[in-house]
Amino acid sequence: MGTSPVWRRSTYSGNSGDDCVEIAHLDARVHVRDSKRATGSRLAVSSSAWAEFLNHVAETAPSQPT
Repeated sequence: MGTSPVWRRSTYSGNSGDDCVEIAHLDARVHVRDSKRATGSRLAVSSSAWAEFLNHVAETAPSQPT
């Protein structure tokens, strides 16, 4: 039997919880799903690919007001 993933939501999702991206680390991969479709399709990428994605987003995202 496999281990069940432990899902967590983005800290940018806000309090409504309706439009969230959730991720789970499992088997040296990062799994991504839409919180509205928890039993639907998932995307699984290597941990290094996920890190590259996050770095790209951080480098190209517009500045947020503080």
